[in-house]
Amino acid sequence: MTKAPGKKPHLIAGLDIGTTKVTIVIGTVSPVERSLLPGASANPYVGHELTVDVVGLGSAPSVGIRQGAVVNVEATIEAIQKAREEAELMSGYQISEVWVAVGGSHIKSFDSRGMIAIRNKEVRADDILRVIEAAKAVAVPADREVLHVLPREYKVDEQDGIFDPIGMSGVRLETSVHIVTAGQTFLQNAIKCAEKAGLRVRGMVLQQLASALASVSDDERKLGVTVVDMGGGTCDMLTYVQGSVAHTAVVPVGGQHFTQDVAMGLRTPQASAEKIKRKHGCAIADLVDENETIEVEGVGGRKPRAILRKSLCEVIEPRAEETLHLIQAELERSSLINHLGSGIVLTGGACQLEGLIEMGEFVFEVPVRRGVPDRIGGLTDVVKSPAHATAVGLLIYGLNQDKLRLSNQAVEGGFQDVITDWAQRVKDFFGGAL
Repeated sequence: MTKAPGKKPHLIAGLDIGTTKVTIVIGTVSPVERSLLPGASANPYVGHELTVDVVGLGSAPSVGIRQGAVVNVEATIEAIQKAREEAELMSGYQISEVWVAVGGSHIKSFDSRGMIAIRNKEVRADDILRVIEAAKAVAVPADREVLHVLPREYKVDEQDGIFDPIGMSGVRLETSVHIVTAGQTFLQNAIKCAEKAGLRVRGMVLQQLASALASVSDDERKLGVTVVDMGGGTCDMLTYVQGSVAHTAVVPVGGQHFTQDVAMGLRTPQASAEKIKRKHGCAIADLVDENETIEVEGVGGRKPRAILRKSLCEVIEPRAEETLHLIQAELERSSLINHLGSGIVLTGGACQLEGLIEMGEFVFEVPVRRGVPDRIGGLTDVVKSPAHATAVGLLIYGLNQDKLRLSNQAVEGGFQDVITDWAQRVKDFFGGAL
């Protein structure tokens, strides 16, 4: 397949403000020709499949975030600026706006239903918008904001289980949706940090939704799958059933809790505990050599000492088991664990712990795999890590929002303002749902 010619690239950037690090990924939209037949459209974004290529990645340590909440504005702004500089230097492009991931224990979700009369007796796009708006017309506390309205299925008259009703004939259209809300204060603080770092926020995206977009296939969604983004402060969960989002949840335990256990158990500084956990940690102590030793840094100027690696793993194992059982308990509360035909996908930086997949299969009794971004092009080796799944997913989300306009708008004078205005109109219609 050949790249279609274009006047200038359309940039998309994602900002993941995590508990342990801030990451910015920059991507360019690449139109790939489906056909080289004579008479093809002169617009490189018409009649072509659009993909996003990663061109830049920047990250910086984060100390201003705790479980998805900004606790130090200045430190967060500084981390965003450092990550931005690194990503722009790698890509050679300047960015001015970003999609921002939102996660943490302030995220709440619920199901809702809507019903309307079908105009002209045939379902059209405006009917879809109206029925979603009807489903969204529920009381939401003043201190919360709707982040996403995710349709699960539609029903035309008495026929249910419909996922794309456009063109169908009927009198009544119903839908069931999954509504995700976030704490208004948490969103405002994240937006403030991004804007003070010189970046305009195009939209806020649920963290685990972005991770799922980057690391889960369409077949897995249809069969049923739970994505668990294991971050530094929380494990953010999202479950697909028959291709639609059916449940979201947050478990308030993450990689930092593992690190704290190591620091306390081995009496070593936090920074040293993090390095030891990453390099030598294992969720199952029986998987390591009983005679293998590692060096542990002392506290307060004390000399380093050698300990058995198995002793480290015996500190980590109870926390890993507890975390997986908390995830299992949340799945059982949702009553969806029997619908996971594709099992569970673990992603996020904390899922890289050795032995965690094996322990997961034992605890959940369903297939478990580690999810890495694989639905993008460009510098794939640079971002091919579970730790970058959210940031890469933001690029895919941004592409999905821009795709319609990129495909239908001529490339004259650039598309940036047109795309932004269109996205803003859609966002205003949904009240920030997109």
